[in-house]
Amino acid sequence: MVDTRFFKNNGPFTLAQISEICEAELEDKSKADVQIRDLATMSGAKEGEICFFFDKKKKAAGAGIKATACVTTPELAPFVAEGVIRLVSANPHLGFVKLNYAMYGEDKPAPGISKTASVAPTAQIGKNCFIGDFAVIGDGVKIGDDCIIEAHVTIDRNCEIGNNCRIGAGAGISHCLMGNDCYIYGGARIGWDGFGFMMLQGQHKRIPQLGRVIIGNDVEIGANTCVDRGALDDTVIGDGCRIDDLVMVAHNVKLGRGCILVSQTGIAGSCTFGDYVVCGGQTGFADHLNIGSGAQVGAQSGIMRDIEPGAVVMGTPAVPIKDFMRQVSYVQKLSKK
Repeated sequence: MVDTRFFKNNGPFTLAQISEICEAELEDKSKADVQIRDLATMSGAKEGEICFFFDKKKKAAGAGIKATACVTTPELAPFVAEGVIRLVSANPHLGFVKLNYAMYGEDKPAPGISKTASVAPTAQIGKNCFIGDFAVIGDGVKIGDDCIIEAHVTIDRNCEIGNNCRIGAGAGISHCLMGNDCYIYGGARIGWDGFGFMMLQGQHKRIPQLGRVIIGNDVEIGANTCVDRGALDDTVIGDGCRIDDLVMVAHNVKLGRGCILVSQTGIAGSCTFGDYVVCGGQTGFADHLNIGSGAQVGAQSGIMRDIEPGAVVMGTPAVPIKDFMRQVSYVQKLSKK
């Protein structure tokens, strides 16, 4: 059950409304006015709640559903417990996401600027924005309409933030141009110095980092993730990218559209990713690599050479997934001798 101390419930919804939201067909039209106050898991749902049943591996669990209603597929509908109202959908998983948004929309504070926030006189703040406690907005910053800047955020001078963006508490933005509809989660660091040093007279001397971070539209960057600005060229995060918590994106990296980087991925400087590259957790990339569009990298892999478009690789050093599985099988056989 969702804890309404933290999440506002917009219900109840009738099954007719839920049917429309989830793009599901209500089998028994006489139940259209039945009200649902919440959604829950298959195992936890009870009277007045709705659950979603889309995992073929859990057919047997359908008989134990105690929810008032269930959204499921035509294939799984016969396995739903007797007495539970069924809504049939081609994609219950998508319906679950849509009902989540409808029933528990993201909390948005009322527009306004906190008295404790520090906003430079030359900063430009768009319409309907919220600026939280102790946020610091530097000289020349431009923030679009309908943005949420949470407490203790710092946005350094001359950065630009598009419309409908949310910057989580404690995040820091510097040397950055950001598109629309972006969500930067709490504690993220965008635009700090890249890790660039040169050995001079026995000392590591810092190389000035003179690039920027360019973030496209509809990008999410997770909590405590770091995206360094470029050295001379820019670091670029393409439209629609999803970057998890605790990810490191080094200077001059370029991500294409729709890339996914799972937690603890580390990308060394000047790597170039195509579109829709997927990286599992704890993947590591050497510098100056080219990763082709649609490539998939298994968790804990070490990438030391370029990857062709559409390739699926795993291991350290990474090899095609079939080769990796053969290696694992061979080692297992050796260990039994």
